[in-house]
Amino acid sequence: MAKKKKGNRVQVILECTEHKKSGLPGTSRYITTKNKKNTPGRLELRKYNPILKKHTIHKEIK
Repeated sequence: MAKKKKGNRVQVILECTEHKKSGLPGTSRYITTKNKKNTPGRLELRKYNPILKKHTIHKEIK
């Protein structure tokens, strides 16, 4: 059991937006952390999608 840390850092999941539109099976997801205080909105990063073999925009889910 991991200890709960006190602070503003939270773990978020990033999912590819282009992959959902393409209709191909599978998903491209990354796990990262963000500071809730500095970035209260949803995170959006360009990450590599190995299925599409190119960099695409990944948005925070949940």
